[in-house]
Amino acid sequence: MAFVTEQNLTDLAAERWGSAHDPRTARLLSALVRHLHAFAREVELTEDEWMSAIDWLTATGHTCDDKRQEFILASDVLGLSTLVVQLNNRLSPGATPATVLGPFHIDGSPPAEFGHDMAEGVRGTPLYLTGRVLDTEGEPVPGAVLDVWQADAQGAYEAQLDVDEARLRAKYRARQDGAYCLRTIAPLGYTIPMDGPVGELVDRTDISPFRPAHIHFLIEEPGYARLITHLFREGADHLATDVVFGTKDALVVPFVERPAGPAPDGRESTEPYLYAEYDFVLDSGGVRGGS
Repeated sequence: MAFVTEQNLTDLAAERWGSAHDPRTARLLSALVRHLHAFAREVELTEDEWMSAIDWLTATGHTCDDKRQEFILASDVLGLSTLVVQLNNRLSPGATPATVLGPFHIDGSPPAEFGHDMAEGVRGTPLYLTGRVLDTEGEPVPGAVLDVWQADAQGAYEAQLDVDEARLRAKYRARQDGAYCLRTIAPLGYTIPMDGPVGELVDRTDISPFRPAHIHFLIEEPGYARLITHLFREGADHLATDVVFGTKDALVVPFVERPAGPAPDGRESTEPYLYAEYDFVLDSGGVRGGS
């Protein structure tokens, strides 16, 4: 019988969890044990600190509900979400970079026609966004679905509000030539939710809690890697200090000011608006992350 000592505990625990019946589960759990123990040894974790961590995790779980996922937020601000995205989206050269999903995506957004205003009834500066969905050879990807969502002009998502209908979110479909057009309002940079355990932890540091102004996209078409990404407004505050490490140069685009008149959707705009253009490039053969 191997009695437990400080020196052999890690090996014993890793061996025990390495007995999981699924090989991948065995690898994950034994590695988790080794890294957790290495962390505790490196910082010489005290019992009070260990209990504080347990309390923090408990509070994080209690903060989660059907509209708020505090554990995803914790993963985001620790950089883990972006690291996992990077590991699992080693795409072909020229493909649009992926970034984090974020905690506020809602399934089942309504379908929207070309040029539809997904901000209908929401106050803000009109923004038209157009472009094409292409493959890495520059050919159009007809029929690709663009699931789009964003915060309002106060920095709030639908998931954070008590509303009964879709708000600032919709699903567009690319035309035969890959073209898409959506109307919305200019997004606003915002702080992550600071009223929970994650915010309390951030408050103990010099970390900026802000995200730069952006719009979320989830783009899917059979035969291509699913793309989860953002578009960021060029010149927005906090681009270099995005609290979830999501900003990438290739995703920063200018929002051009235009006067009232003909708009990109073929209609007339009765007020000045912003215009941005971006071609999304989907990957059909990028190297995916592995074990």
